[in-house]
Amino acid sequence: MFRSRSKEEAPTTKVTADLSKQPRDPQAPKGRPTPKRSDAQSQRRRASSGAPLDRKEANKRQREARRVELTKQREALASGDERYLPARDKGPVRRFVRDYVDSRFCIAEYFLPLAVIILILSVIQIQNIQNISLLLWLIVIVLIVIDSIGLGFRLRKQLNQRFPDAPKRGAVSYGLMRTLQMRRLRLPKPQVKRGERP
Repeated sequence: MFRSRSKEEAPTTKVTADLSKQPRDPQAPKGRPTPKRSDAQSQRRRASSGAPLDRKEANKRQREARRVELTKQREALASGDERYLPARDKGPVRRFVRDYVDSRFCIAEYFLPLAVIILILSVIQIQNIQNISLLLWLIVIVLIVIDSIGLGFRLRKQLNQRFPDAPKRGAVSYGLMRTLQMRRLRLPKPQVKRGERP
C-alpha cells in the first residue's frame, strides 16, 4: 500500500507488452467503442468502391484523370480519331466542314505570311513602298472577304443538301475560322488532299 508507484508500474508495462504478443481472448474488450452500423457500412462501401478517403487524394485522382483525357484529345487532334475530339470538333457535320475547307485553296490561310511581308514593307521609309504596302493591305483584305463570303454560301448549300435534319448551328463560322489557319497548323489535322472531294 505504501510502496512507490514507479516500482509498481514497471512490471505491469512488461505484462501488457507480453499480452499484446499473445492472441486476444474473444470475450475480452477491444479497447475501442464499436462503430455505428451506418458508419461501418459507409466505410465498407467507400473501401470497396475505390473512392478516395480524403480531399487531397480526390484532387490528385482528378488531376491524373484530366491529364489522361487531355493526352487522348491531343492524340485525337493529330490523328482525327472522332471518339476523343473536343466537343466543338465532334460530329459528322463538323467533319464534313473540315474536309470541305481542307480540300479547297483559300486566300485567308495565307493572311499571316502576307501580313508580315506587308508590315515589313510599311516600315521602310520610302514613300512609294509605303503606298504599295497600304494598297496590298486593301487588296488582301478585299480578296479574303470575297473568298470567305463565297465559301460561306457554298458551304451552307452543301450542308443543307447533305445534312437536312442535323443541327448545323455554327458550322459555317467554324469552317471560316479554319480557313484563317495555315493548312499545316490546322487542328484536327486535314484528312483530305487539296482538290479531293469530301
